[in-house]
Amino acid sequence: MRVSNINNEKLKSIQARLREAITLSGIKQNVIAKEIGVSTQTVSKYLRADVLPALDTLAKLCICLDVSADYILGIKDF
Repeated sequence: MRVSNINNEKLKSIQARLREAITLSGIKQNVIAKEIGVSTQTVSKYLRADVLPALDTLAKLCICLDVSADYILGIKDF
């Protein structure tokens, strides 16, 4: 398997875990957006897997959603 394919699979896994965490949180997108300092449209893009958050935003998201960054990044399964 090529490195680019492996990286693409890892990114898809991160996007899926992030989308799952946002959905399962039950927190409305506009509340998440305000809490982490981005627009509601940006949170919507995270859900559609159009974009990934910057590292500082990911950290804020993890705090807001009460989820481990290790889980989102696929380092640990919780």
